[in-house]
Amino acid sequence: MNFDLMIMNIVFFGTPEYAVTVLEELKAANMLPTLIVTQPDKPVGRKQVMTPPAAKLWAEENDIEVIQPSTLKQGVDDEADILYNSEWDLFVVAAYGLLLPKILIEKPTHKTLNIHPSLLPKYRGATPVPAQILHDDRNAGVTIMQLDEKMDHGPIITQASITIEEEDWPIRSEVLLGLLWEEGAKLLVETIGPWTKGELTTQEQDHDQATFSEKFTKADGELDIDDGDPYQNYLKYCAFGEWPGTFFYVKKRGLNHPEGAVARVKIKEAFYEDGVFVPTRVIPEGKKEIDYEEFIR
Repeated sequence: MNFDLMIMNIVFFGTPEYAVTVLEELKAANMLPTLIVTQPDKPVGRKQVMTPPAAKLWAEENDIEVIQPSTLKQGVDDEADILYNSEWDLFVVAAYGLLLPKILIEKPTHKTLNIHPSLLPKYRGATPVPAQILHDDRNAGVTIMQLDEKMDHGPIITQASITIEEEDWPIRSEVLLGLLWEEGAKLLVETIGPWTKGELTTQEQDHDQATFSEKFTKADGELDIDDGDPYQNYLKYCAFGEWPGTFFYVKKRGLNHPEGAVARVKIKEAFYEDGVFVPTRVIPEGKKEIDYEEFIR
């Protein structure tokens, strides 16, 4: 390992478990960050228990300083001001969840690198993997880019594709995300050394070819399992595995329900075979998870 890389002052920006995938790869390569920046603790679950993000837990386990500024604007949050008032060699952004101000992006000696789980300029935005699955696009990969102030707009440094066999497609978004973040972490480690030595050049994205991933809501997960296209239903099921999930409505029966009343049924497991979309496990509204065949009986 190059000694200069071992003593670099690297700041890592990341929040969820996918960020930990990258941190583990950096650790294995002896490129531990000096500081980890992650989002504030948030309430989770029905009881709204304040829960630290995965990157914070990892930082504490590895004795690395961690900060959780509420904003990255200069002069607003004392923790964020640490970033402005110190000298840094490199910033790395991986699933952080907030945009960095331009002045901060430009501060490190070797600027700011970002891992994006798509082959840019395709699928810019916050939901590239669900968007790719919805578009039935099997050409998956990751990009290491030099960050600029616009969303996923900066020049490309390195890219890598992953192979998904035709018989395995489509796959659930959480599975594809896991594969892409593993590949992205390896590519980042391979990129940092040559990048900081000035051995790599950037390539401007073809902005005319850019596509953008949508912002999804819970309502986007609704399926028409009676009259909807079965394959499109399965694409939705795969794309929305983590969030918002997929569901359908059924009419409520019985004297206690007014005419036209409906119940929401969440799909937990399903498959697609011979042109048919087949739910196998569901959660009827207000009830426990059951087999779909038991539900329709």
